Amino acid sequence: MTTKTTTSRIYDGDGDQLMVDEAVQERLVVLPDGRPSKTEDKTPRIRIMWGQHLLDDVVAGRYRSIVCAVNAEDNSHGIISKLAEIVPTSQWDMQSITTHTKMFAHRESVTVIKFDMDTIEVLGLLRPTNRDHLTLNDLVHGFAVVSEMIRRKPHRMPVAAVSFLGAHANALVDEHGQEPSFETVLRTMHESGFHGDVYPAPWMWESAPTGVYARYPFPPSLENMRMGGF
Repeated sequence: MTTKTTTSRIYDGDGDQLMVDEAVQERLVVLPDGRPSKTEDKTPRIRIMWGQHLLDDVVAGRYRSIVCAVNAEDNSHGIISKLAEIVPTSQWDMQSITTHTKMFAHRESVTVIKFDMDTIEVLGLLRPTNRDHLTLNDLVHGFAVVSEMIRRKPHRMPVAAVSFLGAHANALVDEHGQEPSFETVLRTMHESGFHGDVYPAPWMWESAPTGVYARYPFPPSLENMRMGGF
């Protein structure tokens, strides 16, 4: 057991006491997945950007590539249209994005489309035109392509992806037609070779009191608890 020998404060003044508020709606309980070690951990991981704003980080120049979903009908509510708006030198807009996407639409296979927005490259996963949703299998194939694109051209790093959860025009469903868990999405991305950052949907910021981890794969202790251990 670790014994705390010093009293550390998070905020200046009375901030620590003032921030103890169970009524706060957007609240996260972030759990450490292990103690820091002097030994390098070379396990490829996905970093989960809880509470961070993707668009603000793009404007700040923190990423060279963003992975999101696109479709051949309407991208007005998609993150890609927002990205086109906030990048001052981008020559894309909602209409041109959709028009360009239609040129690559396939009925039965997911396609990864590149959109050069000057300071950032958007890698759009285009869902098949014969479906009104994305599947986990689409994510497998899409992120396998994305991961290979990044491997071949490392200058696409650093890269971030949306969570693909809570979408409307590009909803993600599992084999039962239900939206999968965030863990399932992370596992699918990771097993397809993706090791960048992932931004949870803002509504997931209200996960407390459920604890969340800031990296994936999650620690073995989670599986131990699911199996009835401690």
